[in-house]
Amino acid sequence: MAVHVKNMTTGKPAKLILSFSLSLVAGNIFQQLYTVVDTMVVGKYLGVSALAALGASDWLNWLMLGVIQGLTQGFGIRMAQEFGAGRTDDLKKSVGSAAVLSMLSAVVLVAAGQLFAGPVLRLLQTPSEIMGYSLLYLRIMFAGVPIVMLYNLLACILRSLGDSRTPLHAMIVASVTNIVLDYLFVFGLEWGIAGAAAATLIAQAVSGAYCFFYINRIAFLKLSRTDFRLRKELSARLFLLGLPMAFQNGIIAVGGMFVQFVVNGYGVIFIAGFTATNKLYGLLEIAGTSYGYAMVTYVGQNLGAGKLDRVKSGMRAAIGIAMATSVFIAVCMLGCGKYLLGLFISGTPEVVEQTMQVAYFYLAVMSVCLPVLYVLHVTRSALQGMGNTVLPMLSGVAEFVMRTLAVIFFPMLFGQVGIFFAEIVAWAGADVVLVSSYLNVTRKLTAKELHPSAVQCDDLSGQIGGGVQE
Repeated sequence: MAVHVKNMTTGKPAKLILSFSLSLVAGNIFQQLYTVVDTMVVGKYLGVSALAALGASDWLNWLMLGVIQGLTQGFGIRMAQEFGAGRTDDLKKSVGSAAVLSMLSAVVLVAAGQLFAGPVLRLLQTPSEIMGYSLLYLRIMFAGVPIVMLYNLLACILRSLGDSRTPLHAMIVASVTNIVLDYLFVFGLEWGIAGAAAATLIAQAVSGAYCFFYINRIAFLKLSRTDFRLRKELSARLFLLGLPMAFQNGIIAVGGMFVQFVVNGYGVIFIAGFTATNKLYGLLEIAGTSYGYAMVTYVGQNLGAGKLDRVKSGMRAAIGIAMATSVFIAVCMLGCGKYLLGLFISGTPEVVEQTMQVAYFYLAVMSVCLPVLYVLHVTRSALQGMGNTVLPMLSGVAEFVMRTLAVIFFPMLFGQVGIFFAEIVAWAGADVVLVSSYLNVTRKLTAKELHPSAVQCDDLSGQIGGGVQE
């Protein structure tokens, strides 16, 4: 079985980005599939209260996942740059150091998750009738943080080397595992919401083992014991890339929790409808996140190789692809949204109708504005691929501010439906920061390239965010 490592510094940018993204889109579809199945099983067979409990825990769970993904994606940026520059020895040191730093971070995150899960749920005024379910789900998920961290690190290593197929295959295996275990644990063993959480973690462990098997087959990535030794400068550079991305995801999640706090005040029906649409949110942005992963790898490899023109042409191609895709997905969701939402909702006809009204209106709002989100993913990832994780972090701050202000004032102006526009305003605020930042960074890089005394591109990337040189 072959390992699909790919150098993205040669060839047509649009073809490279699209082909790389297709595997990621498929992988994300399977990842969303088992998330959707979790929600369907809980909502259909455990009832609206259990569905609302998942919704009440969503943002806190996403906060943890966002920190994990931010750290590992930041580590992956350096790996992509070193692979593009052909520095194999430095690549191995980065992989080894990232593995150690990831596991140490996982221990800290497990402790923090268990300590703060209950207090945060109470702070969010989670309704008492769903508090027990929400807390149980989070405690199990947070206990499995090392598993989630391991999978995300291994997937980022593969993506940094241009391999998007192996994570796809891992997700297919994980999805099948999760679906089978959902029915076994929830129905067969009657573990309830705890069974859904356990199924998700076991599926992540399976996908992590699959990725590890393939990484172990990459000849130039055979690590020695010294590669796992923590080096002060290298560790600092990895954290300088990873921590801003973790903070970016974290502050976005905090904004989401503030939204959840407001939503919790409207009762279980509103929470359930809001949750049903949020579970489709992953399907809405699935191609956008995939294009984002592709751009991190594409930009990182080409900047590492000193090919700024290819970075710019790749960005133009990615924006075009993203716009066309977002419009297509929006049309599909507007046409099929009620059917998809119906898969999550159960109860009396009156309860189903009330929940559906909330869910479909929210879905329609997000679908129409989807191009705004896709610009966000592509532009943010291009900046991250350049090694600049600070400006994307600031876009996360902008998201937080805009989302929080919107959720405070829009319900006063438009009633409870105003909450649904908080996401759109947050995306737009981030876009303003990201697009202006991208234009500014590329202008500075171009100016340095045009002067004979300019430093090399490797040095430039080091100056703008943690760079590619030791």
